[in-house]
Amino acid sequence: MTVKERYNSIIGWFATNQPVAQTELHYQNPFQLLVAVILSAQCTDRRVNMVTPPLFQRFPSARELSAATFDEVYPFVKSVSYPNAKARHLIAMAQMLLTDYGGSVPSDIDALMRLPGVGRKTANVIASVVYDKPVIAVDTHVFRVAHRLGLSDGSTPLAVEQDLERHIPEHQRAIAHHWLILHGRYVCTARSPKCADCPLTAWCREFPLLTR
Repeated sequence: MTVKERYNSIIGWFATNQPVAQTELHYQNPFQLLVAVILSAQCTDRRVNMVTPPLFQRFPSARELSAATFDEVYPFVKSVSYPNAKARHLIAMAQMLLTDYGGSVPSDIDALMRLPGVGRKTANVIASVVYDKPVIAVDTHVFRVAHRLGLSDGSTPLAVEQDLERHIPEHQRAIAHHWLILHGRYVCTARSPKCADCPLTAWCREFPLLTR
């Protein structure tokens, strides 16, 4: 099976059987999504969705968050991973949004990556989800699934991102990010992948190895 055939088959299956796929983070505007994605680093979406409602009620926009102190923000995020760093990042991010971007979340990847707490994965999530940019964010789920299925042999998230974007049409990249994340979260899990329930085994490069 060629790489092109594998991509066509896997992406084709998702397009037919999962025409709707979106982030599981709860948000109402770009600022809220940015906060949620920053908090989601090495943390579950479920936990983040428990944390953000009171956080957004207290700090509904970048203006309120930018004026907050660490001691005011920390209690809202103390149950997520790395709460000290994330509380500081959120405040500094909100301050930069106001001073450099007029309080609006930018759409440009490089501009997003200037924000404290925002790496390439977070920037790509915002760009694709909010602004429908043809980019694919590579987190641990996407990285794992891409390797297992045989979509990429890239040794870094950036290399995997480049492989995926090379083979997936622009109009499908935003939703492909969600297809791969959700598949990794619920089927192709890190431990004990559910191969018996997986609809992609006919095209999965590692299926024979995982089921030995």
